[in-house]
Amino acid sequence: MTGSSTFGFIGLGVMGEPMCRHLVQKTKQKVLIHDINAEPAARLVQAGAVDVGSISGLARADVIFISMPSGEHLKKICEMPGGLLEFARAGQTIVDLSTSPLKLTRELAGVFKAKGADYADAPVARTRAAAEAGTLAISVGATADVFARIEPLLRCFASEVTHCGDVGSGQVVKILNNMVVVGTVTALCEAVAIANSAGVSTETLFDAFSKGSADSFALRNHGYKAVAAQEFPERVFSTDYMHKDMSYALDMARDAGIEAREAALGAGLLAEASQNGFGANYWPVILKIIARSSK
Repeated sequence: MTGSSTFGFIGLGVMGEPMCRHLVQKTKQKVLIHDINAEPAARLVQAGAVDVGSISGLARADVIFISMPSGEHLKKICEMPGGLLEFARAGQTIVDLSTSPLKLTRELAGVFKAKGADYADAPVARTRAAAEAGTLAISVGATADVFARIEPLLRCFASEVTHCGDVGSGQVVKILNNMVVVGTVTALCEAVAIANSAGVSTETLFDAFSKGSADSFALRNHGYKAVAAQEFPERVFSTDYMHKDMSYALDMARDAGIEAREAALGAGLLAEASQNGFGANYWPVILKIIARSSK
């Protein structure tokens, strides 16, 4: 991007705020921001961002980054009166950092294109700590030209940036990544419940797993840090958020005529955890549902 480019960032939540801070600090260019919550916006103004107070103000930016909790929120800020689509123009680039439904992603890309604006889906993976450190992983769906233009900006807050193909492919990869992680953690939680009932501790079980073929990123992170530690805090990737992502995976499976049985199991456990009051907790809290069913 040229030195005269202006960037915009909407959605300054748990992940959006640190991503935007990196963008401000590393590009040294004007970053326009907007969020319904005043506190993160105020902190980013202290870091050098410009709070424009509205979507119409943000729409002046050449490249606009979006970080929303769900596809429903994304659709609203794009399509509502006074939304991003109303102000879209030729030469503008929209980058969705959210995890959003595949159909919606492709639909939005089409309507932005009709107004001359480019669109890229670039959902982020990893934790709030990774967002703070600037070491997120991002899967990108975009044309080769758009990817080449936005990759340096994405690397302001990500250590891994993968071009997965055309628009929508970034969402496919991110959503299926989460589907596989949920399946793995579900298996770990079930193994813990069975092992404990047979008199084997979680620590012994996971130590053995880490030395054999059951070792995995999920074991070393979700397993040790959440399941074994029995720590499921709030304001980390929540049960409700993961259930949303699993619903997107199941939608894609249905559209493809595939019966994703393991994904359906994981989604069911997440829904049950939410119904039992754990919707805001870190999603490996599904252990409590699995362990409860074993008693």
